[in-house]
Amino acid sequence: MAESLGGVFFERLVQWQRRHGRHGLPWQQTRDPYRVWLSEVMLQQTQVVTVLGYYERFLQAFPDVQALAQAHQDEVLALWSGLGYYSRARNLLRCAQEVCGTHGGEFPRSSAELATLPGIGPSTAAAIAAFCFGERSSILDANVQRVLSRVLGFGEDLSGVRAVRALWQRANALIPGDAGPDAMSAYTQGLMDLGATICTPRQPACAACPMQDICVAAGQGTQLVYPVRSSKLKRSAENWWMLVLHSPQGIWLQRRPLQGIWAGLHCVPLFADESALQQAVAGSAARLQHLPAFKHVLTHKDLYLHPVVLELQGNVVAEPAPAVPFAGLEGRWIADWETVGLPAPLRKWLKAQQEATAPGTRELWD
Repeated sequence: MAESLGGVFFERLVQWQRRHGRHGLPWQQTRDPYRVWLSEVMLQQTQVVTVLGYYERFLQAFPDVQALAQAHQDEVLALWSGLGYYSRARNLLRCAQEVCGTHGGEFPRSSAELATLPGIGPSTAAAIAAFCFGERSSILDANVQRVLSRVLGFGEDLSGVRAVRALWQRANALIPGDAGPDAMSAYTQGLMDLGATICTPRQPACAACPMQDICVAAGQGTQLVYPVRSSKLKRSAENWWMLVLHSPQGIWLQRRPLQGIWAGLHCVPLFADESALQQAVAGSAARLQHLPAFKHVLTHKDLYLHPVVLELQGNVVAEPAPAVPFAGLEGRWIADWETVGLPAPLRKWLKAQQEATAPGTRELWD
């Protein structure tokens, strides 16, 4: 099917993108691989409207790859807080350090070399290579898989690596051998725009699609059948109790494990149930303040967070090293918690407490 389309798909998409696609995004105004790479990583699993503010703030702090390579992980995570999937932020730092340490501060120019860098998968590598260096290689993120599987009538199960590889071969076959850098840039952006604005998962706007008459799924009325994936992500729910210890020295924060939810971020101590929390602060149960629980939605599960506050008065920090307020509760007091990487729901909750606290005691949260 890809071969029979010849250059029709490519040419139509290029023309459609130039007339109807998105053109005002800040990362579209450059071929600097650092800025394109940053936008591509931020856009993974995240909507454009959310990324815009983060992108500008990140560039203000780290205007080039050399500046990012010299950053501390906490600085990067603090700027990333709220974007989720925090392994992306850690890989950004690792990648910048490798680009500067191994490649002399210059990003490799081919998708094959780019894909060897930390946190850059094959589709992201293809996007950088196409946008910045005009390489004739197709991206194949989830949106593009949906577009191409519908247009081509590709019915293999994309839960498997073999099927993804087969679709990628067909995707690359759609690109003419003489496609120039400008056309590749428009084509790559067009794939993104078509998937994001027209060929959507549940309500595709087929009447506005430039591929309607050559799309197998549209012709058969089977748009919602594609893409085929047998393994569906199952949602779950968990309850976590948050122990918020605060004192004149700040908030007691722990570093989260490097694997799992909120990996590598600073966070208040978390417990699977209330009794475990009470055991951790044995003898202080009478002073615990239970505040209203709230829900935080992740991609694969719902978290029900139960804040429990315990105020510790006086100088609880032993100089020069921080004291552990309760046995087994490792961590440290952090007064300037707004400057470190925190999970988005905790940051939002702490700010709400800051705003709601009476002026006379507000320093406990500041």
